[in-house]
Amino acid sequence: MTLTTFDGLGLIEPLRLALKAENYLRPTPIQARTIPLLAAGKDLLGIAETGTGKTAAFALPILQRLAAERPAAQRKPLPGAPRALILAPTRELAGQIGERFRAYGRRLPLRTEVIFGGVNQHHQVKALKAGIDILIATPGRLLDLCQQRHVRLDQVSILVLDEADRMLDMGFIHDVRKIVALCRRERQTLLFSATMPPPIAKLAHDILDRPARIDIAPAKVAVERIDQRVFLVGAKEKRALLEALLADRAMDKVLVFTRTKRGADRVCRNLMQAGLSATALHGNKAQNARVRALDAFRSGRVRILVATDIAARGIDVPNISHVVNYELPNEPESYVHRIGRTARAGAGGAALSLCDASERPYLQAIERLMRAPVPVGDHRLAVAAPSTPRQSGRGTTIASAKPRRRSRRRRFAGARQPAFAPANGARAIGDSI
Repeated sequence: MTLTTFDGLGLIEPLRLALKAENYLRPTPIQARTIPLLAAGKDLLGIAETGTGKTAAFALPILQRLAAERPAAQRKPLPGAPRALILAPTRELAGQIGERFRAYGRRLPLRTEVIFGGVNQHHQVKALKAGIDILIATPGRLLDLCQQRHVRLDQVSILVLDEADRMLDMGFIHDVRKIVALCRRERQTLLFSATMPPPIAKLAHDILDRPARIDIAPAKVAVERIDQRVFLVGAKEKRALLEALLADRAMDKVLVFTRTKRGADRVCRNLMQAGLSATALHGNKAQNARVRALDAFRSGRVRILVATDIAARGIDVPNISHVVNYELPNEPESYVHRIGRTARAGAGGAALSLCDASERPYLQAIERLMRAPVPVGDHRLAVAAPSTPRQSGRGTTIASAKPRRRSRRRRFAGARQPAFAPANGARAIGDSI
């Protein structure tokens, strides 16, 4: 049965009123499938990217359960002893989850607190001592406060691991296991991950008890809603091409991705030198600088945000008009997560990628994941694409025959030809789309 409103999900009136105040009228597919399962007390394994509505999918049933379970005689929550714990990989994602819990639970007598590293712990410790029902935390800071005995996890009856694959990428997986061991054994556990690498699959096996599984495939969703183009360009021409593309004022809120923190700073610096409004976001930035960068981008004071994958994972900024992959990711799943920033909550968007010769294998991996070629964009600074490799019956690329060795004189005679010049009659990758 497909639910078209939240009224059919059995939510209590304070939650329904909060949803209407946020103008959330229809549940997303993951919300419609998840909320009844969690209300029944099931453990859950959710394969879903950000932008699918998964925060509300677990926040609403958690708020409903905690509101019902608080003893009538207990007016205030216990100091430093949360009943629900949500782990997130980044400070930005933890903060956004906290905002959603507070918005949905505004009519309930529940206290929510967010803790993360990179800032002085004084105010966080003070809030913990005042008593909390729901704690959203990054693993490192939480372990620090547990070791200092400011937090105890023996009262946690609901545990959520959000963006588990990114916690693995950031080296938090051992900290996560330590935190799980500190929680009570009799609990409801939820694990959400956009991908399922072997260490995450093992973690899910170890901590979940006969879980229900919900799989929202991101690649199919992204391809349907997003206008994608790839520009085949020399590495030295990327800067000029990016600036030329950004001359289009229709690109009014642009998220630019790089692979490294240093690359993000360099691209941001180049854009600012070109007179464009840009700011950078990555893990080496201080917390207050990251908050300022996000606020400036979200409010429209800054037109372009240059970010790395890890820093941008889980960031929910509405109305992003374009995503630009200045550098293609070396993991094809990351491409899907990147371009999904411009197609939130069912909206469409545009994704442009700049691909140099060294990144062609990354492009091929992305196209294999999506089972479709990315259309090649046309620009005076881009170069023509080589002929499309032949495909075997099993979809694997058949290597081209090794070219005959030319004489030294003939090799130098052809040295001035463009690096990507196609053979006569060759078609660009994706011309058939």
